[in-house]
Amino acid sequence: MSLLTELKRTTRVVADTGDIQSIEQFKPQDATTNPSLIAAAAQMPAYAEIVDHALTAARQDFGAGASPHDIVAQAIDELSVEFGKRILAIVPGRVSTEVDARLSFDEQGSIAKARKLIRMYEEAGVSKERILIKVASTWEGIRAAEKLEQEGIHCNLTLLFGLHQAIACAEAKVTLISPFVGRILDFYLKKTGKTSYPPAEDPGVVSVAGIYEYFKHFGYKTEVMGASFRNTGEILELAGCDLLTISPKLLDELASKDGEVPRKLDPEAAKKADVKRIAMNEPTFRSMHAADEMASFKLQEGIDGFTKSLVQLEKQLEERLKSV
Repeated sequence: MSLLTELKRTTRVVADTGDIQSIEQFKPQDATTNPSLIAAAAQMPAYAEIVDHALTAARQDFGAGASPHDIVAQAIDELSVEFGKRILAIVPGRVSTEVDARLSFDEQGSIAKARKLIRMYEEAGVSKERILIKVASTWEGIRAAEKLEQEGIHCNLTLLFGLHQAIACAEAKVTLISPFVGRILDFYLKKTGKTSYPPAEDPGVVSVAGIYEYFKHFGYKTEVMGASFRNTGEILELAGCDLLTISPKLLDELASKDGEVPRKLDPEAAKKADVKRIAMNEPTFRSMHAADEMASFKLQEGIDGFTKSLVQLEKQLEERLKSV
């Protein structure tokens, strides 16, 4: 059996890509996208027709006299939904679609954007049960997700680096969290000057394993989906996690090697672990976040990175709009 097939015995595998061809190749259960992945896919010749259709539809929505900025903003939403819709024609499960990263500290703005995306999906014939709205794990993003979940809009809390973020998400009853394994590793490699860690000691792996143990110990329903992997060692060390979202490159590596994949994370073991509960509220969250240098830095860096990708996509589409 390939490592990928073995991994699927204990973990739901998700494709971390906007490239529909890769999703067709690896046949994951779910797929997740972000602004960087959508921007990359939008530049591929294979998807030129989808991009042009999104721009045309957005222009028709606004009518004559609309500014290029407004048309492009609408086109990005159209593009996100169109990619999501096409992905859902392949995967049997769910697709994650991200809210504009510039709304990460705007609770009401995030709620409004999420409602709009869900409405667009439903108008395209896609049930909201198959959509996860991705929101950054800021205090404001978590509060937005809490309200959206109460409306039946399921959320995937992203850019998550610390236990305080995870606990706040679980207590807000969000559907799923995406703790970023590889980005945590990046931080500690740079901070320590090391070139690598053994998989079991990888700081990103240790973080996600701790979150998983906390959730299972206290019976939280929120699913844990490890994300942002740098190597297959990290992935295999988290076998048994609820879900893992994996890039096409690493999916290919797992599919091309045979071997056994023992379960490393186990809910029954977590229930027996010695875990202390942390009472989470806004002052505790902000205090823990400020004290966590890695989480504070990587959260802001992630928001800035996704924002940069979005701005680049906007510029790309404004240029393309001239010829559509």
